[in-house]
Amino acid sequence: MASRKNVQTTHISTQLRELHRATLDIVSAMNKPQRDEVLIREAGIPLDRALFPLLVGVERFGPIGVVDLAYRAGRDYTTVSRQVAKLEELGLVKRQPSKSDRRVREAAITPKGKAMTNLVDAARERLGRVIFKTWEPDDLDDLVRLMRRFADALQQ
Repeated sequence: MASRKNVQTTHISTQLRELHRATLDIVSAMNKPQRDEVLIREAGIPLDRALFPLLVGVERFGPIGVVDLAYRAGRDYTTVSRQVAKLEELGLVKRQPSKSDRRVREAAITPKGKAMTNLVDAARERLGRVIFKTWEPDDLDDLVRLMRRFADALQQ
């Protein structure tokens, strides 16, 4: 007879593999260019798909340095620097010296950029409501709580 510890270890291993697989499925779905195109179209905003995740990243994490933004977006910082310059030309972000390190220039959202991300947020909510319309409220609450806990643990 297998010991309880071996059964528990096997169960955890199985659960970790399934969690990893689910996480990869989520990341894969979130990284599909078509997903950004749908969100851009639903929001009704005139923004190039390549600039879209950077604008959202600046709004969510900013003010943020280009290197950090590139790291979060999984892109080369030289490419992101050019794209942030384009966002600045469009009046959606502004570059400013970092308060903690004057050598670093950070991107910060402008009122025009914030208005655009507000449209994105509203579109994301409309699309999310379709996904979760058959879920019980407690299930959605549990998902949000556990995803936040998981994200926080990953960052430690």
